[in-house]
Amino acid sequence: MNIATKMTGAAVAAVLWLTFAGDAAAQQAGFKIYISADMEGVTGAVTNEQLGPDGFEYQRFRQFLTEEVIAAIEGAREAGAIEILVSDSHGNGQNLLIDQLPTDVQVVRSWPRPLGMMQGIDETFDGAIFIGYHSSTTNPNGVRAHTTSSAQLTAVHVNGAEMTEGSFNAAIAGHFGVPVIMISGDDAVVSEVQSSIGDIEGAIVKWAYSFHSARTLHPSAGRALIREKARAAVSRIAEFSPYRPETPIEFDVTFKNYRPSQLLAYLPQVERTDSHSIQFVGDDMVEVSRFFTFMMNYSSSLEP
Repeated sequence: MNIATKMTGAAVAAVLWLTFAGDAAAQQAGFKIYISADMEGVTGAVTNEQLGPDGFEYQRFRQFLTEEVIAAIEGAREAGAIEILVSDSHGNGQNLLIDQLPTDVQVVRSWPRPLGMMQGIDETFDGAIFIGYHSSTTNPNGVRAHTTSSAQLTAVHVNGAEMTEGSFNAAIAGHFGVPVIMISGDDAVVSEVQSSIGDIEGAIVKWAYSFHSARTLHPSAGRALIREKARAAVSRIAEFSPYRPETPIEFDVTFKNYRPSQLLAYLPQVERTDSHSIQFVGDDMVEVSRFFTFMMNYSSSLEP
């Protein structure tokens, strides 16, 4: 073997060692993943009987929600996630059976919180996953379709684009440079959010027939699909881009009743654009989220 051949072999060995070392370092560094968990999109959930403390199936579906979050955690970890924060983002924000989660996972609970369903996210996260989500209030399809409040709102827009909770929360994540990489729920929400923010991984666990009816997977099949899609999402995390609406943000809300728009227009930052609608212009999504949280939660009778 001549010197040139020996040098070539050494160079190849060096390249292979550097590649291995780089891969090992990347694997050791791992990914930090944020999980926002709603409940209307959980496998089998179709009515209030599964979604609130007074429902006869609520305790059972708290278990199903917890197991779907665990499935997402397991799938993400199989693809290299090492740190995970979960936001309990349905109803009273106290749905997850937190003692069943892995001991190193932290949980955001209850309300109010400035970033709503995305509280705790920041620029240190590599990706966000939405579990149990539902379609928007302007979508004619989907189980329990609404945006934040089915009782109070008929439309939410950011820069003229109709918002689902998924796209609104993706915009908050995008403010911090974090892409949404996966969503689970019915066929309506997966299609709607993908059309808004891009071709993220989608776990369709049921197919909507109406506001309160769907054809659904078995809970164990739903969990298996969520785990598979979470693993796939983290495996190709570099392919996703943050969803970033242009700033300043024009935030438009339409109410079912006229009095909220009338009263909110007393604020100098708010314009009443018609009998049922207002517009707030924020510097960024954090400011918009804080206003939205105030708008949906303030009452002079608040205690303590």
